[in-house]
Amino acid sequence: MNEEKYVAYVSSYTMKDKHGIKIYDVDMENGRFSEWKEVEITNSSYITHSHNLKYLYSITDQGVVAFKVMADGDLELINRASINGMRGCFLSTDHESRFLFVGGYHDGKITVLRLNDDGSVGEITDEIFHKGIGSVAERNFRPHVNCVKMTRDNKYLCAADLGMDHVNVYRLNHETGKLTQVDVVRSALESAPRHLVFSTDGKFMYIVHELKNYIEVYTYEERDNNPYFEKIQRISTIDTTDGSGAGAAASALKFSWNHEYLLSSNAGDNSVILYNVDPKEGTLEEILCLPISGDYPKDAALFPDCRHLVSLNHESDTLTFFTVKIEDKVIIMNGPEIPVDKPNCVLFHKIS
Repeated sequence: MNEEKYVAYVSSYTMKDKHGIKIYDVDMENGRFSEWKEVEITNSSYITHSHNLKYLYSITDQGVVAFKVMADGDLELINRASINGMRGCFLSTDHESRFLFVGGYHDGKITVLRLNDDGSVGEITDEIFHKGIGSVAERNFRPHVNCVKMTRDNKYLCAADLGMDHVNVYRLNHETGKLTQVDVVRSALESAPRHLVFSTDGKFMYIVHELKNYIEVYTYEERDNNPYFEKIQRISTIDTTDGSGAGAAASALKFSWNHEYLLSSNAGDNSVILYNVDPKEGTLEEILCLPISGDYPKDAALFPDCRHLVSLNHESDTLTFFTVKIEDKVIIMNGPEIPVDKPNCVLFHKIS
């Protein structure tokens, strides 16, 4: 039987290093990365797979870049495309990999681009600017689109706007690539919804709120050809028992490969929090909340077998690694940190 092998892609800013994506061999047994290759790209602030896993897409200063994922995990450049605006902060595809969505933090814009059969990025099909004035003049005085993701039934695009404290919901026209707003999921003032994910069955949506440090869980269904969301839970991302979470800001939101666990991270107190996911009810139960030995864990992820964890520490320019003992509710530092300049996002990819 062939042993399962993985690579990990880490995206980063490029003030010091022109290689914005680094490819690592993943040592699953020992929970470590070893650098294998570098990809030259400017300011790769977010990366995503196509849903068929054949292609990888990245943000860059000039717009977006498409790569073909080779059999060994290497990346081969396909093409680059403009988003006709400021550099994005997030991107994702629809579930048929026919469209690419880009969220713009700086200009509050959603850009929709057509994807071609060969994985290349085609023309822009729609551009939507969020409008309004938020409640926090120092930061949230204008729209900041920080996450764009389709519902699992591939009907609606959900756009988290942490400047306006809500998630706009758009119906996607699969022929034209145009978006039509059909709903708004409103969060509390000054909560800053940052990222959202859906359960594998599509029945539940999870939104992490950066400034209020909590995750809200919603049920999702379609009624009479319209989306319907109902909030069923709010749970903290920080340890509130000892006051150590003061000044924290929630960041990452990522499922484990088996979707049994949901992971978030917090700047300020520099911790990760791991939840158990109830597959029927959709609700979360905290397993652990512990420090990650770095500054500003902008992203974090469990290894595919859930036995180890990596934290991408944006301000300390490091990757830190931990052994995860879920039954004991602990993580244990696992070897030395790896230096990476301003890491942003990590993706695991199975190559055999």
